[in-house]
Amino acid sequence: MEPPEHEWVDEAAGPVVRSYAVTGGRTQHTGSDFDLIAIIESADALPADTLVLGPELITIVEICRSSLSVAEVASELDLPVGIVRVLLGDLLDHGLIVVRRPAPVAQFPNERILKDVIDGLHAL
Repeated sequence: MEPPEHEWVDEAAGPVVRSYAVTGGRTQHTGSDFDLIAIIESADALPADTLVLGPELITIVEICRSSLSVAEVASELDLPVGIVRVLLGDLLDHGLIVVRRPAPVAQFPNERILKDVIDGLHAL
């Protein structure tokens, strides 16, 4: 029997795992969607049974001890954002992370107000 042409192994990284295997084939989390700029933080008290988590989930909990956005978490893990959203949903369901949603656009001052402030500062 001839050896396969391609091996799913990277000598430096070990076996290659496809993204869908990380999420068990799921493409969405059943809960709410995570905005790219939503801030993720690890929960203050982590349950003792965190050892049953996969390596990606453990990594997310560890790196989110300092606040990171969803986009930053995806970048740190080098995984697609869709996969990270599913993993974050799992962690949220288990109470391992806290999510701070971005402020709605209506809460930001409009352009006219900012221009008036700038003009006022220039007048000083």
